[in-house]
Amino acid sequence: MIDERKLAVLRAIVQDYVQTSEPVGSKALLERHHLGVSAATVRNDMAALDEEGLISALHTSASRVPTDAGYRLFVDRLSELKPPSVAERTAISTNLQGAVDLDDVVDRTVRLLASLTHQVAVMQYPSLTRSSVRHFEVLPMGANRLMVVLILNTGRVEQRVIESSRELLGADDEQFIADLRSRLNAEASGHQLTDAASRLQSLPESFALSDRDLVGAVVRSLDNALVEEREERVVLAGTSNLIRFNTDFPLTIGPVLEALEEHVVLLNLLATLSNEGEVVAVRIGHENPHVGLSATSVVSTGYGTGSDVVAGLGVLGPTRMDYPTTMASVRAVARYVSEILAS
Repeated sequence: MIDERKLAVLRAIVQDYVQTSEPVGSKALLERHHLGVSAATVRNDMAALDEEGLISALHTSASRVPTDAGYRLFVDRLSELKPPSVAERTAISTNLQGAVDLDDVVDRTVRLLASLTHQVAVMQYPSLTRSSVRHFEVLPMGANRLMVVLILNTGRVEQRVIESSRELLGADDEQFIADLRSRLNAEASGHQLTDAASRLQSLPESFALSDRDLVGAVVRSLDNALVEEREERVVLAGTSNLIRFNTDFPLTIGPVLEALEEHVVLLNLLATLSNEGEVVAVRIGHENPHVGLSATSVVSTGYGTGSDVVAGLGVLGPTRMDYPTTMASVRAVARYVSEILAS
């Protein structure tokens, strides 16, 4: 196990390389950092770090750069993440306040994350398999139609219009609509989608015979909304930021751009990393399962409502990344998005 003195040298190398993009030598370390040891000791520690595969030489120079394993140890030994600055908190709240719907929240979030981190921001739409019913609303539309609105805990909204064979204009019809709204919410609110669909199947039987056909039509329309298969979506912003780091990729950024076009790759990555809620997960270099992302790092966390994680968001960039700042930004944005969805 690496001792604290060598870990301090590794931290200094990571910090300098991230800041300058230049390989780091022992002389530079002594000039920039108060390591409290001699030049010979620093050189010996660098040699030991090299032998352990935590740093390596790009050429024949004595200067070194961190390896994937070095970045991993650096991230794993972070004692805590610094909280966002006042300016960053203001930017987050200002950019996300006033979002009018879920699409707007997602669009604002990825643009904000890309701006804060100068990386590629990635956000998964809330997964339907993790979503639950927040509320039903039933509204008359003229004499012969009802609109049923399904609102999910993630802010997603579905609408269905049902044709009625009878007019819905009388006082008894108003009471029927109120009862239908009340019973829909009593049966399904708070339940995940597939469970909610099952619970609604017997709902028509609880109504008078004359109302059952219409209630059955409502339940069938909702069944489609609750259980139909849909393509999960992921949204990107800041892809152009990769150009700033063109020299960080071995040959070209082409494989990275190709991987970003395969949304299923990003969905799988975010799904893997977002299961533990507020835990910020970091995948570095060859830890990424897709070969096109082997020169990148992904910083991700989950977001949701309360303790329920419904999807993931994060950023992707080169392994030469400011991990502490990026991790703090991702966590702060995810928390704010979760608060918006829960409100």
